Amino acid sequence: MSDFYEILGVDKNATKDEIKSAFRKQARKWHPDVNKAPEAEAKFKELGKAYETLMDDNKRATYDRYGEDGLKDAGFNTSGPFDGGFGDLNDIFESFFGGFGFSERATNPNSPQNGADLRLNIQIDFEEAVFGVKKEVKISHLETCDECNGTGAEAGSKPETCSTCGGTGRVQQVTQTPLGSFRQITTCPKCNGTGKVNVKPCKKCSGDGRLEVERTLTINIPAGVDNGSRIGLAGEGNCGKNGGRTGDLIVVIYVKEHKTFKREGFDIYSTVGISFPQAVLGDTVEVDTVDGKKELIIPAGVEHDKILQIKGAGVPFLGSPSKRGNHNFVVKLKTPQNISQEEKQLYQKLYEHNCNKKPSSKFIDKMKNVLHN
Repeated sequence: MSDFYEILGVDKNATKDEIKSAFRKQARKWHPDVNKAPEAEAKFKELGKAYETLMDDNKRATYDRYGEDGLKDAGFNTSGPFDGGFGDLNDIFESFFGGFGFSERATNPNSPQNGADLRLNIQIDFEEAVFGVKKEVKISHLETCDECNGTGAEAGSKPETCSTCGGTGRVQQVTQTPLGSFRQITTCPKCNGTGKVNVKPCKKCSGDGRLEVERTLTINIPAGVDNGSRIGLAGEGNCGKNGGRTGDLIVVIYVKEHKTFKREGFDIYSTVGISFPQAVLGDTVEVDTVDGKKELIIPAGVEHDKILQIKGAGVPFLGSPSKRGNHNFVVKLKTPQNISQEEKQLYQKLYEHNCNKKPSSKFIDKMKNVLHN
Protein backbone atom coordinates (compact mmCIF):
# COMPACT_ATOMS: atom_id res chain seq x y z
CA MET A 1 0.00 0.00 0.00
CA SER A 2 1.07 3.58 -0.66
CA ASP A 3 2.55 5.77 2.05
CA PHE A 4 0.53 9.00 1.94
CA TYR A 5 3.20 10.95 3.83
CA GLU A 6 5.88 9.80 1.38
CA ILE A 7 3.66 10.68 -1.61
CA LEU A 8 3.32 14.28 -0.40
CA GLY A 9 6.92 14.47 0.79
CA VAL A 10 6.11 15.34 4.42
CA ASP A 11 6.87 13.64 7.73
CA LYS A 12 4.24 12.05 9.96
CA ASN A 13 4.11 15.06 12.28
CA ALA A 14 3.42 17.53 9.44
CA THR A 15 0.92 20.30 10.14
CA LYS A 16 -2.04 20.99 7.89
CA ASP A 17 -0.31 24.06 6.49
CA GLU A 18 2.74 21.95 5.60
CA ILE A 19 0.49 19.35 3.94
CA LYS A 20 -1.29 22.07 1.92
CA SER A 21 2.01 23.53 0.79
CA ALA A 22 3.35 20.12 -0.22
CA PHE A 23 0.20 19.30 -2.18
CA ARG A 24 0.33 22.61 -4.07
CA LYS A 25 3.92 21.95 -5.06
CA GLN A 26 3.31 18.35 -6.16
CA ALA A 27 0.04 19.19 -7.95
CA ARG A 28 1.80 21.70 -10.17
CA LYS A 29 4.36 19.03 -11.05
CA TRP A 30 2.07 16.05 -11.75
CA HIS A 31 -1.19 17.45 -13.17
CA PRO A 32 -1.80 15.56 -16.47
CA ASP A 33 -2.32 18.83 -18.36
CA VAL A 34 1.20 19.89 -17.41
CA ASN A 35 3.08 16.61 -17.15
CA LYS A 36 2.71 14.29 -20.13
CA ALA A 37 4.58 11.39 -18.53
CA PRO A 38 2.60 8.09 -18.62
CA GLU A 39 2.58 7.85 -14.83
CA ALA A 40 1.39 11.46 -14.26
CA GLU A 41 -2.32 10.64 -14.00
CA ALA A 42 -1.80 7.84 -11.47
CA LYS A 43 0.56 9.99 -9.40
CA PHE A 44 -1.89 12.89 -9.41
CA LYS A 45 -4.72 10.63 -8.20
CA GLU A 46 -2.47 9.36 -5.41
CA LEU A 47 -1.69 12.95 -4.44
CA GLY A 48 -5.40 13.70 -4.16
CA LYS A 49 -6.05 10.63 -2.00
CA ALA A 50 -3.12 11.47 0.27
CA TYR A 51 -4.16 15.10 0.65
CA GLU A 52 -7.84 14.31 1.30
CA THR A 53 -6.93 11.72 3.94
CA LEU A 54 -4.29 13.67 5.86
CA MET A 55 -6.35 16.89 5.96
CA ASP A 56 -9.24 15.09 7.70
CA ASP A 57 -8.48 14.49 11.41
CA ASN A 58 -10.57 11.31 11.68
CA LYS A 59 -9.30 9.83 8.43
CA ARG A 60 -5.72 10.65 9.37
CA ALA A 61 -6.03 9.03 12.80
CA THR A 62 -7.51 5.87 11.26
CA TYR A 63 -4.85 5.80 8.52
CA ASP A 64 -2.00 6.29 11.01
CA ARG A 65 -3.20 3.32 13.02
CA TYR A 66 -4.50 0.88 10.42
CA GLY A 67 -3.31 2.12 7.02
CA GLU A 68 -5.36 2.41 3.84
CA ASP A 69 -7.13 -0.93 4.45
CA GLY A 70 -8.32 0.43 7.79
CA LEU A 71 -9.91 3.41 6.02
CA LYS A 72 -11.88 1.05 3.79
CA ASP A 73 -12.93 -1.16 6.72
CA ALA A 74 -14.13 1.92 8.63
CA GLY A 75 -16.37 2.92 5.73
CA PHE A 76 -14.40 5.94 4.50
CA ASN A 77 -14.41 6.81 0.81
CA THR A 78 -10.89 6.03 -0.44
CA SER A 79 -11.34 6.82 -4.12
CA GLY A 80 -9.90 10.32 -3.73
CA PRO A 81 -11.20 13.64 -5.05
CA PHE A 82 -10.08 13.04 -8.65
CA ASP A 83 -11.65 9.62 -9.22
CA GLY A 84 -14.21 11.17 -11.59
CA GLY A 85 -11.61 13.05 -13.65
CA PHE A 86 -9.57 16.23 -13.44
CA GLY A 87 -10.59 19.83 -13.71
CA ASP A 88 -8.05 22.31 -14.97
CA LEU A 89 -5.46 23.53 -12.50
CA ASN A 90 -7.31 26.75 -11.76
CA ASP A 91 -10.46 24.79 -10.90
CA ILE A 92 -8.54 22.45 -8.61
CA PHE A 93 -6.76 25.20 -6.71
CA GLU A 94 -9.99 27.21 -6.51
CA SER A 95 -11.77 24.20 -5.01
CA PHE A 96 -9.01 23.22 -2.58
CA PHE A 97 -7.58 26.56 -1.50
CA GLY A 98 -9.84 29.30 -2.86
CA GLY A 99 -7.37 30.28 -5.59
CA PHE A 100 -3.62 29.97 -6.26
CA GLY A 101 -4.01 29.01 -9.95
CA PHE A 102 -1.40 29.34 -12.65
CA SER A 103 -2.79 32.34 -14.46
CA GLU A 104 -5.13 35.23 -14.00
CA ARG A 105 -7.60 33.94 -16.56
CA ALA A 106 -11.18 33.46 -15.38
CA THR A 107 -12.31 29.93 -14.55
CA ASN A 108 -14.67 28.58 -17.20
CA PRO A 109 -18.17 28.97 -15.70
CA ASN A 110 -19.36 25.91 -17.58
CA SER A 111 -16.61 23.61 -16.32
CA PRO A 112 -17.68 20.74 -14.00
CA GLN A 113 -18.55 21.86 -10.47
CA ASN A 114 -18.43 19.25 -7.74
CA GLY A 115 -21.47 18.85 -5.53
CA ALA A 116 -21.30 19.73 -1.84
CA ASP A 117 -20.71 17.12 0.86
CA LEU A 118 -23.53 16.71 3.38
CA ARG A 119 -23.25 15.95 7.11
CA LEU A 120 -25.55 13.72 9.13
CA ASN A 121 -25.29 13.25 12.90
CA ILE A 122 -26.35 9.88 14.32
CA GLN A 123 -26.63 9.00 18.01
CA ILE A 124 -26.16 5.35 18.99
CA ASP A 125 -26.05 3.34 22.21
CA PHE A 126 -22.82 2.25 23.90
CA GLU A 127 -23.32 -1.41 22.94
CA GLU A 128 -24.13 -0.44 19.33
CA ALA A 129 -20.79 1.37 19.13
CA VAL A 130 -19.04 -1.73 20.50
CA PHE A 131 -20.60 -4.32 18.21
CA GLY A 132 -21.73 -2.23 15.23
CA VAL A 133 -25.24 -1.65 14.00
CA LYS A 134 -27.26 -0.85 10.88
CA LYS A 135 -29.31 2.34 10.99
CA GLU A 136 -32.00 3.36 8.54
CA VAL A 137 -32.08 7.13 8.02
CA LYS A 138 -33.77 9.65 5.75
CA ILE A 139 -31.76 12.36 4.03
CA SER A 140 -32.56 15.16 1.61
CA HIS A 141 -30.04 15.95 -1.09
CA LEU A 142 -29.89 17.54 -4.52
CA GLU A 143 -30.21 15.30 -7.56
CA THR A 144 -30.04 16.16 -11.26
CA CYS A 145 -33.48 17.17 -12.53
CA ASP A 146 -34.90 14.32 -14.62
CA GLU A 147 -37.08 16.73 -16.58
CA CYS A 148 -34.28 18.85 -18.07
CA ASN A 149 -31.30 16.51 -17.42
CA GLY A 150 -29.59 19.22 -15.41
CA THR A 151 -29.65 21.95 -18.08
CA GLY A 152 -32.25 24.04 -16.25
CA ALA A 153 -33.98 24.69 -19.59
CA GLU A 154 -37.48 23.65 -20.57
CA ALA A 155 -37.73 20.68 -22.96
CA GLY A 156 -37.14 21.81 -26.54
CA SER A 157 -35.10 24.87 -25.53
CA LYS A 158 -31.45 25.38 -24.74
CA PRO A 159 -29.58 27.75 -22.44
CA GLU A 160 -28.32 30.78 -24.33
CA THR A 161 -25.07 32.63 -23.87
CA CYS A 162 -25.50 35.48 -21.40
CA SER A 163 -25.53 38.78 -23.29
CA THR A 164 -24.26 40.73 -20.29
CA CYS A 165 -20.99 38.86 -19.74
CA GLY A 166 -20.64 37.19 -23.14
CA GLY A 167 -20.54 33.76 -21.50
CA THR A 168 -17.58 34.42 -19.21
CA GLY A 169 -19.69 34.58 -16.05
CA ARG A 170 -17.86 37.74 -14.95
CA VAL A 171 -18.26 41.43 -15.64
CA GLN A 172 -15.75 44.22 -15.34
CA GLN A 173 -16.56 47.43 -13.55
CA VAL A 174 -14.37 50.55 -13.80
CA THR A 175 -14.60 53.18 -11.08
CA GLN A 176 -12.91 56.56 -11.39
CA THR A 177 -11.10 57.77 -8.25
CA PRO A 178 -8.81 60.75 -7.55
CA LEU A 179 -5.93 58.28 -7.80
CA GLY A 180 -7.05 57.02 -11.18
CA SER A 181 -9.37 54.33 -12.48
CA PHE A 182 -10.08 51.29 -10.34
CA ARG A 183 -10.95 48.08 -12.23
CA GLN A 184 -12.89 45.30 -10.52
CA ILE A 185 -14.08 41.94 -11.87
CA THR A 186 -17.26 40.58 -10.29
CA THR A 187 -19.72 37.74 -10.87
CA CYS A 188 -22.23 38.53 -13.59
CA PRO A 189 -25.52 39.53 -11.92
CA LYS A 190 -27.64 38.25 -14.81
CA CYS A 191 -26.39 34.67 -15.08
CA ASN A 192 -24.89 34.37 -11.56
CA GLY A 193 -21.54 33.38 -13.02
CA THR A 194 -22.75 30.49 -15.21
CA GLY A 195 -22.33 32.32 -18.49
CA LYS A 196 -25.69 30.91 -19.61
CA VAL A 197 -29.26 32.17 -19.36
CA ASN A 198 -32.34 29.98 -19.60
CA VAL A 199 -34.87 31.88 -21.66
CA LYS A 200 -37.42 29.18 -20.86
CA PRO A 201 -36.46 27.75 -17.46
CA CYS A 202 -37.50 24.21 -16.54
CA LYS A 203 -40.72 24.36 -14.54
CA LYS A 204 -39.88 21.33 -12.42
CA CYS A 205 -36.59 22.66 -11.04
CA SER A 206 -37.21 26.38 -11.67
CA GLY A 207 -34.17 26.53 -13.92
CA ASP A 208 -31.63 25.30 -11.36
CA GLY A 209 -31.08 21.91 -13.00
CA ARG A 210 -31.30 20.17 -9.62
CA LEU A 211 -34.10 19.01 -7.34
CA GLU A 212 -34.20 18.28 -3.61
CA VAL A 213 -35.03 14.61 -3.16
CA GLU A 214 -35.60 12.62 0.04
CA ARG A 215 -33.95 9.21 0.24
CA THR A 216 -33.90 6.39 2.76
CA LEU A 217 -30.44 4.92 3.39
CA THR A 218 -29.19 2.02 5.46
CA ILE A 219 -25.95 2.99 7.16
CA ASN A 220 -23.64 0.20 8.23
CA ILE A 221 -21.85 1.39 11.38
CA PRO A 222 -18.83 -0.86 12.00
CA ALA A 223 -17.90 -2.36 15.37
CA GLY A 224 -15.51 -0.24 17.41
CA VAL A 225 -16.61 3.26 16.38
CA ASP A 226 -16.18 5.94 19.02
CA ASN A 227 -17.71 9.30 19.80
CA GLY A 228 -16.91 11.61 16.87
CA SER A 229 -16.08 8.83 14.41
CA ARG A 230 -16.95 9.64 10.78
CA ILE A 231 -18.23 7.39 8.02
CA GLY A 232 -18.13 8.57 4.42
CA LEU A 233 -20.80 7.43 1.95
CA ALA A 234 -19.56 8.22 -1.54
CA GLY A 235 -22.02 9.85 -3.94
CA GLU A 236 -24.77 10.47 -1.37
CA GLY A 237 -24.21 14.23 -1.11
CA ASN A 238 -25.49 16.91 -3.50
CA CYS A 239 -25.05 16.29 -7.21
CA GLY A 240 -22.61 18.45 -9.11
CA LYS A 241 -23.22 20.75 -12.03
CA ASN A 242 -22.02 20.45 -15.61
CA GLY A 243 -20.98 16.86 -15.03
CA GLY A 244 -19.15 17.55 -11.78
CA ARG A 245 -18.66 14.83 -9.18
CA THR A 246 -21.47 14.20 -6.70
CA GLY A 247 -20.54 15.03 -3.11
CA ASP A 248 -20.40 12.55 -0.24
CA LEU A 249 -22.52 12.08 2.86
CA ILE A 250 -20.41 12.36 6.02
CA VAL A 251 -22.00 10.53 8.93
CA VAL A 252 -20.76 11.69 12.35
CA ILE A 253 -21.28 9.24 15.21
CA TYR A 254 -22.25 10.32 18.73
CA VAL A 255 -22.26 7.59 21.40
CA LYS A 256 -24.58 7.77 24.43
CA GLU A 257 -22.94 7.37 27.84
CA HIS A 258 -23.40 4.04 29.61
CA LYS A 259 -24.69 3.88 33.18
CA THR A 260 -21.78 1.82 34.50
CA PHE A 261 -19.23 1.37 31.70
CA LYS A 262 -16.63 3.92 30.64
CA ARG A 263 -14.52 3.62 27.52
CA GLU A 264 -10.87 4.55 27.08
CA GLY A 265 -9.62 3.68 23.62
CA PHE A 266 -10.57 0.05 23.10
CA ASP A 267 -10.69 -0.78 26.83
CA ILE A 268 -13.80 -0.67 29.03
CA TYR A 269 -13.73 0.31 32.70
CA SER A 270 -16.21 -0.35 35.51
CA THR A 271 -16.09 -1.02 39.27
CA VAL A 272 -16.56 -4.22 41.27
CA GLY A 273 -17.52 -4.06 44.96
CA ILE A 274 -16.21 -6.77 47.30
CA SER A 275 -16.29 -7.39 51.04
CA PHE A 276 -13.30 -7.47 53.41
CA PRO A 277 -13.35 -11.31 53.67
CA GLN A 278 -13.38 -11.57 49.85
CA ALA A 279 -10.43 -9.18 49.68
CA VAL A 280 -8.50 -11.20 52.25
CA LEU A 281 -9.35 -14.74 51.13
CA GLY A 282 -10.05 -14.22 47.44
CA ASP A 283 -13.19 -15.26 45.56
CA THR A 284 -14.86 -15.62 42.18
CA VAL A 285 -17.66 -13.12 41.50
CA GLU A 286 -20.10 -12.54 38.67
CA VAL A 287 -19.72 -9.24 36.82
CA ASP A 288 -21.46 -7.44 33.96
CA THR A 289 -19.67 -7.04 30.62
CA VAL A 290 -20.80 -6.02 27.13
CA ASP A 291 -20.90 -9.78 26.40
CA GLY A 292 -23.22 -10.44 29.36
CA LYS A 293 -22.39 -11.99 32.74
CA LYS A 294 -18.84 -13.27 33.22
CA GLU A 295 -16.81 -14.59 36.16
CA LEU A 296 -14.03 -12.42 37.59
CA ILE A 297 -11.36 -13.98 39.81
CA ILE A 298 -10.62 -11.96 42.97
CA PRO A 299 -7.09 -12.88 44.11
CA ALA A 300 -6.43 -13.22 47.85
CA GLY A 301 -5.05 -10.04 49.39
CA VAL A 302 -6.36 -7.68 46.70
CA GLU A 303 -6.28 -4.02 47.68
CA HIS A 304 -8.74 -1.18 47.27
CA ASP A 305 -8.55 0.49 43.79
CA LYS A 306 -6.60 -2.45 42.37
CA ILE A 307 -7.47 -3.06 38.70
CA LEU A 308 -8.48 -6.59 37.70
CA GLN A 309 -8.91 -7.53 34.06
CA ILE A 310 -10.87 -9.79 31.75
CA LYS A 311 -8.88 -9.90 28.55
CA GLY A 312 -10.67 -9.64 25.20
CA ALA A 313 -13.94 -8.39 26.72
CA GLY A 314 -13.46 -4.80 25.58
CA VAL A 315 -14.17 -2.93 22.34
CA PRO A 316 -13.28 -4.49 18.93
CA PHE A 317 -10.50 -2.72 17.06
CA LEU A 318 -11.96 -0.54 14.31
CA GLY A 319 -11.22 -2.29 11.04
CA SER A 320 -10.06 -5.49 12.82
CA PRO A 321 -13.11 -6.77 14.75
CA SER A 322 -11.40 -10.04 15.65
CA LYS A 323 -9.08 -8.08 17.96
CA ARG A 324 -10.56 -6.58 21.12
CA GLY A 325 -9.50 -4.51 24.07
CA ASN A 326 -9.94 -5.57 27.70
CA HIS A 327 -12.53 -4.96 30.40
CA ASN A 328 -10.87 -3.47 33.50
CA PHE A 329 -12.55 -3.65 36.90
CA VAL A 330 -11.55 -1.21 39.64
CA VAL A 331 -11.85 -2.95 43.01
CA LYS A 332 -13.89 -1.11 45.64
CA LEU A 333 -13.96 -2.49 49.20
CA LYS A 334 -17.42 -2.29 50.76
CA THR A 335 -17.43 -1.31 54.43
CA PRO A 336 -20.30 -3.11 56.21
CA GLN A 337 -22.86 -0.81 57.79
CA ASN A 338 -25.27 -3.10 59.67
CA ILE A 339 -23.60 -6.15 61.26
CA SER A 340 -24.62 -8.63 63.95
CA GLN A 341 -23.16 -8.81 67.47
CA GLU A 342 -21.29 -11.95 66.52
CA GLU A 343 -19.70 -10.12 63.58
CA LYS A 344 -18.78 -7.21 65.85
CA GLN A 345 -17.00 -9.58 68.24
CA LEU A 346 -15.13 -11.14 65.36
CA TYR A 347 -14.01 -7.73 64.11
CA GLN A 348 -12.82 -6.92 67.66
CA LYS A 349 -10.72 -10.11 67.67
CA LEU A 350 -9.34 -9.24 64.25
CA TYR A 351 -8.39 -5.83 65.54
CA GLU A 352 -6.50 -7.36 68.48
CA HIS A 353 -4.77 -9.86 66.22
CA ASN A 354 -3.78 -7.47 63.42
CA CYS A 355 -2.82 -4.52 65.59
CA ASN A 356 -0.95 -6.80 68.05
CA LYS A 357 -2.54 -5.00 70.98
CA LYS A 358 -5.77 -4.77 72.87
CA PRO A 359 -8.23 -2.06 71.97
CA SER A 360 -8.05 1.14 73.99
CA SER A 361 -10.49 1.72 76.85
CA LYS A 362 -12.34 4.19 74.65
CA PHE A 363 -12.64 1.58 71.90
CA ILE A 364 -13.80 -1.09 74.43
CA ASP A 365 -16.44 1.24 75.88
CA LYS A 366 -17.60 2.07 72.39
CA MET A 367 -17.77 -1.63 71.45
CA LYS A 368 -19.72 -2.39 74.65
CA ASN A 369 -22.25 0.22 73.71
CA VAL A 370 -22.42 -1.15 70.17
CA LEU A 371 -22.82 -4.74 71.37
CA HIS A 372 -25.39 -3.67 73.94
CA ASN A 373 -27.40 -1.95 71.23
